Amino acid sequence: MTPDHSLIRHTGWAYWPIAFIARLPFAMMTVGVLMLVVAVTGSVRLGGLTSAAVGVGVVVAGPLIGDLVDRHGQRRVLVPVGLANGILLALFPLVVTVRMPEGVVLATALLIGLTAPQAAAMSRSRLLAIIAGRLAPERRAVTTNRIMSYESAADETAFVIGPFLVGILAALIAPWAPIAIAAALSFGFVTAFALHPTARVAPGGPDGGSDRAPFRAVLSGRILVLVAATFGVGAFFGATLTSLTAFAQAHGDEAQAGLLYGLMGIGSAVLALGVLLLPRRFALRHRWLVFSAVLAAAAVGYATAAGLGPVTVWLLVMGLGVGPTLVTLFSLAGERAPAGRAATTMTLLGSALTLAQALTAAVTGWIAEAMGLAAAMSLPAVAAALVLALGGVNVALEKREQRQARLRAGNTEPATVSIRFSAPAGARTLDV
Repeated sequence: MTPDHSLIRHTGWAYWPIAFIARLPFAMMTVGVLMLVVAVTGSVRLGGLTSAAVGVGVVVAGPLIGDLVDRHGQRRVLVPVGLANGILLALFPLVVTVRMPEGVVLATALLIGLTAPQAAAMSRSRLLAIIAGRLAPERRAVTTNRIMSYESAADETAFVIGPFLVGILAALIAPWAPIAIAAALSFGFVTAFALHPTARVAPGGPDGGSDRAPFRAVLSGRILVLVAATFGVGAFFGATLTSLTAFAQAHGDEAQAGLLYGLMGIGSAVLALGVLLLPRRFALRHRWLVFSAVLAAAAVGYATAAGLGPVTVWLLVMGLGVGPTLVTLFSLAGERAPAGRAATTMTLLGSALTLAQALTAAVTGWIAEAMGLAAAMSLPAVAAALVLALGGVNVALEKREQRQARLRAGNTEPATVSIRFSAPAGARTLDV
């Protein structure tokens, strides 16, 4: 196909709302599972463990799903996975409300995570393949930067709407309603996303299956530092969500947690889109350091907040740091993904995000019950500090790569070749 300047020409307008709504079940399930279990059992500990079980399932299945997608394409993988996830989400409220044993509740949550379709990671890899294979070369870098900003903003918006819907539906209908709605969205929109014509992008991405890098290429240091930082962002989300749940429970209304959590995403989504306005000379490695520093400072303020007003303010400020940080991490992942491994790379980051969110939710729930609310509210600052520290590690890795490149270039000198040939006047040597 002749390279084209317009990405929308290759996706169609309908793709964007379908891909966005397909994220909502994933955005709702962690909060919905946590709040449903806490509402029915009264145990923040069990709620955190159940959320952690979802995350463990995601991280176990995520890279495997990404590898299958890179090999066989999104349609063949996402259709059965999305249907299975919808069925399990529909069953989960029944499992919890009839007071099944804790082991059954945790096993069901694990299966929900194992079948999580990760529409956000699939959308990123799908769009990257279209950009690299079908857009004019001079437009690819700019379009990739814009798409990573949009995708992160869409994620943040989904994580605003998701918890908000959970809080509203739980308050107006019942604690089981958010999970039931998530199941319906999974049946409808995840399936529509899987069957959309853009899913016909060739397995292995624009590089083609024969040029696909081996899986071990994804495990390089320059990718793993991004995975670790995304894990830190997920830990920040999990600690914030669960500490907010404990905060809301202490104030007599667990459903308030979803609404408060949604406040953080407002600034996050706005700033994620605002990254488009940043000059290109503001390098990604520096953006990582700057915005994660904002996140860490705001998290310290959140940890020391004494009432609802200060907590609300610091949640809004934290959103100003976390959105651009996610944009930066996924933009770097798009640049560094090995040939034909875009889906694997993106699902690895997405799995790290979800696993950390769930595991930290479990730890924070235990700390909230065993050590008190103040200790639980300090954990987001720890996670934010980890993201900031890994930003420094990333700078060191980039500098080391640059030094090695300069050394290789310096060791490459023009060779002197002696060519001896015969001529009537005798032998001559020509040096080149």
